[in-house]
Amino acid sequence: MTTYTAPAPRAAYAARLNVDYPARLDRLTTLLRLIWVLPIAVVLSVLVASGEGVRTGGAFLGGLWLATMLMLGVRVFYPRWWFDFARELTRFGARVGAYFALLTDRYPSTVDEQSVHVEIDYPDVERDLNRWLPLVKWLLAIPHYVILVPLSIGALLAIVVAWFAILATGRYPHALFAYVVGVGRWSLRVNAYAFLLVTDRYPPFSLK
Repeated sequence: MTTYTAPAPRAAYAARLNVDYPARLDRLTTLLRLIWVLPIAVVLSVLVASGEGVRTGGAFLGGLWLATMLMLGVRVFYPRWWFDFARELTRFGARVGAYFALLTDRYPSTVDEQSVHVEIDYPDVERDLNRWLPLVKWLLAIPHYVILVPLSIGALLAIVVAWFAILATGRYPHALFAYVVGVGRWSLRVNAYAFLLVTDRYPPFSLK
């Protein structure tokens, strides 16, 4: 008699995002969200820009990606403090993004997790990462970019609809909330694969 052995469950992806669903949302802060978010958005933009990056909006992040790629390729090493900085910057950006997307009323903290939960696993470089794969990860991720463009446009439309719904009812429609968080989750996985370089596992095509 043949004994059936169930396959082992697939390990969670190296980058994960969850946002607590709010029971009620404040109508006033929702109405003025584009104004309220400006100060913390400026703080975030200053963090991710340096030199020419203040105008181009990407010099610092591009430099961080390039330095990480070189560190992995030459030294086969991902310094823990380096990883921690990239992870905390990603978490802060996620909190600002969630606030802009009306997913929470809590003003983004520069330190506390609040209701936006971003987990990124520190890699075992020698065991889990190919030292040369970072050279082409950005290219391999192109199918994700193509899909994320319309998904992101859909998320912006969902946020606009949610804005009206919150003003009328004080609640974020569940389906729209799940969709917007799902797009953020998908984007985080692609970022972790192609730019943070913490995993070689190809990101799943999923909002879940």
